[in-house]
Amino acid sequence: MRKHILAAVQAHAAAEYPRECCGLVVAVGRKQVYVPCSNTASDPGEEFRIAPDEYAAAEDQGEVIGIVHSHPDATSRPSPRDLAMCEATGLPWHILSWPEGDLRSITPTGHTPLLARPFVHGAWDCWQVCADWYRREWGLEFPPYAREEGWWEQADGPSLYEQTYEAAGFYQVGQPQRGDMIVMEVGRTSHPNHAGIYLGADPQLPGELVQVFGQGPFLLHHLYGRPSEIIVFGGPWLDRTRLVLRHRDAK
Repeated sequence: MRKHILAAVQAHAAAEYPRECCGLVVAVGRKQVYVPCSNTASDPGEEFRIAPDEYAAAEDQGEVIGIVHSHPDATSRPSPRDLAMCEATGLPWHILSWPEGDLRSITPTGHTPLLARPFVHGAWDCWQVCADWYRREWGLEFPPYAREEGWWEQADGPSLYEQTYEAAGFYQVGQPQRGDMIVMEVGRTSHPNHAGIYLGADPQLPGELVQVFGQGPFLLHHLYGRPSEIIVFGGPWLDRTRLVLRHRDAK
C-alpha cells in the first residue's frame, strides 16, 4: 500500500475508533486515492458494510482496486468473513489493526475448497457451495444473489429459493440424479432455507480429500454454523426436502 494511502487509512481509523472504518482504494488514471466510506453495519464495532451508493460513487471516480477496513482493539488477522468476502469480491483486502497500526493485505486465491470452509452467510453458505460446485463441475456461472441475514424467518418476506429457481435455470423434478439441487427446510423457518448438491452414490470431489462413512446417496451441503461437508442423504434430510431442482444445462 502506498504511503499516502496508508496515512489516509490511519487517519480514518483514528477518527472512527472504536467503530470499524471502511473505504476503497481507487485508481484514477495513474494515481491512487483512498475513498473513505460510511460504515452502515448494524454493529459497526464488530463488522462493516459499505453502502451500495457510496461504492457506486467511488466507481464513478475510477477503478476500485482494493477494499479497506480496520479491526479496532484487535489484530490485523483476517476473520473467516474477511477471507470469504475477499474471495467473493475478487479484490485485495487491506486490514488495519487500530490503534496498534499493523496492516495486513490478503488477495483472492480464486479457488476455495468445497469442503471444510467456515460458514459465512452471503459468501460461504449453502447456496454458495452449490454455485461453486456447478461452476467447477459444469462450468455454470450465476450472478451474485443478494441475501439478507435471517430472510428465511420473515413470513411476509421473499422465499428466495422458491421465487428465483426458474430464473436461475432450474426446474422441478421428482427423483434426484447427480448434480440436482435439493432444497430443504431446516430449523425454525417460514421458507425453504437450505440447499445442497445431490451426489448420488459417488461422493468424490476432484482435487479434494473426501472421507465419508456409510453408503450413499450422498449430499454436499453447508449447514448454518458448521463447516461444509458431505453427508448421507436420507432419513430426516428426506423429511426436510421441499424441492428437487435440475438445471436446464445438466450434464
